[in-house]
Amino acid sequence: MYNQEFMDIAIAEARTGFQNGDGGPFGAVVVKDGEVIASGHNQVLKNNDSTCHGEIDAIRKAEQKLGTYDLSGCQIYTTGEPCPMCLAAIIWANINKVYYGCTIYDNEKIGFRDVKIEKMLGERTALPPDFLEEKDRESCLQLFDEYNKMQEKTIY
Repeated sequence: MYNQEFMDIAIAEARTGFQNGDGGPFGAVVVKDGEVIASGHNQVLKNNDSTCHGEIDAIRKAEQKLGTYDLSGCQIYTTGEPCPMCLAAIIWANINKVYYGCTIYDNEKIGFRDVKIEKMLGERTALPPDFLEEKDRESCLQLFDEYNKMQEKTIY
């Protein structure tokens, strides 16, 4: 069941990340049994690692903390709808549910290539209908707007 507190943590993670120049406005939180296991944010620029998106960062930390590669029973809260790479990682990790704020089309509006890559790989029609759920888009759009107004940012 959706919990606004977890999305608020993802938003705070994202804000910390882009204010520090780590990467784009993407934060994520992995939750199990109503408890935060790990949170992370985009660190593509900080780490020179094109795979260090917010979801990947949170998944890596959660798996390390739990001592397993299997996150069955977990949910992930993320400020942006997962890109194809992150969506695949979420599926590989056996995360049961994704709550996201902004859509991949919103990501495109602030300069990210999610839609282009999505079209190259195919749409999300094979996913169970309740696997991805959009929540609190307005707060995440405000976050994206804050990011977009920054004078110095790198689009990748």
